Amino acid sequence: MKAPHWFKNGYLLSVLIVSAAVSVLIHFPEVLSLSDSFERQELFAGMDPEDVLNEILFTFFTLLLLFWINMRIFRFNLPMIRVTRRRMVLSFLLTWAASNLCGQLFVWLHHQFDIPAIDAMVHHYLHPLRDLIIAGIVTGSNYIFHLVVKQQRILVENEELRTESLRHQYESLKNQLNPHMFFNSLNTLQSLIRESPQKALDYTQELSQVLRYTLQGNDRRWVTLAEEMQFAEAYIYLMKMRYEENLLFRIDIDGRMTEMLLPPMSVQLLIENAIKHNEVSNRNPLTISIRTEGTTLLVCNRMQPKRQSSASPGIGLDNLAKRYGLLWQKEIQISTEKGMFCVRLPLQQPDTDDHESTHH
Repeated sequence: MKAPHWFKNGYLLSVLIVSAAVSVLIHFPEVLSLSDSFERQELFAGMDPEDVLNEILFTFFTLLLLFWINMRIFRFNLPMIRVTRRRMVLSFLLTWAASNLCGQLFVWLHHQFDIPAIDAMVHHYLHPLRDLIIAGIVTGSNYIFHLVVKQQRILVENEELRTESLRHQYESLKNQLNPHMFFNSLNTLQSLIRESPQKALDYTQELSQVLRYTLQGNDRRWVTLAEEMQFAEAYIYLMKMRYEENLLFRIDIDGRMTEMLLPPMSVQLLIENAIKHNEVSNRNPLTISIRTEGTTLLVCNRMQPKRQSSASPGIGLDNLAKRYGLLWQKEIQISTEKGMFCVRLPLQQPDTDDHESTHH
């Protein structure tokens, strides 16, 4: 059985410690008065140790209830929740009102069932102030808990991102050194040298651009859509030289989306995936469409599986999905409807820091 999130991140232990400490400290004047007979008679007349202990225990359980209410309603214990000023104010007001109601309930129980409690007038005068203090402590503690849990999550995600980045670099390096890829490229280049030296020169330039981008992409977590499409067009040129009119592309990119971000080599991976698993021939030309829809990039192709095709482990798409999850907590969407295989990539709005990172 999976442990609840509030238990795993230490929220429960923190609540117990804070509640116990506050319960004792908020009744510290009464505790001190127990050892001073003069103060005990003057300030808290008729008070017994049992009364003080009952007050501390009731405050302790009240605090646990207040933390639970905040956890259920405002979800401070979840790192993904965005804590706004409005959420903090609402938490404070609700906690203050709930604390006041709990205090009135304790007084009612005391009068109805003779539960031990402090009856001194000064104690009752302190109740509104204590409710205010309790509300501030509960709301403030929840905010601190939230920051700690969020920081812990960021550290874990950064570590996961570094691990995934190393894995991505390793996979990219294997692709760069893939003998099959180089064999096909060199074969195409050799044919072009015989048939058209000028085309061979153009092919060499595009090939060098693809290799350069692949090497540089290992050092970057994200790139702009404009950069990715520039690389994709170079890769498309290589593929079209190889497959000629049997491979077609339809590209429609909204110019307003070119500064949006996505992981490097995302589009190339989807093009490669489409060519790898579908027939590309005179009888069945393959058309790949790449277009923007709102803040997403959609890459589609008609499914025309090769007659002899081994089952794909899906490593490339899994890798891309994990990178999206670690970078921006977003998911790619894969659909296979009406004979079309489509992958929808979310485009991330760039922040100032993102822009700086993409140009380093």
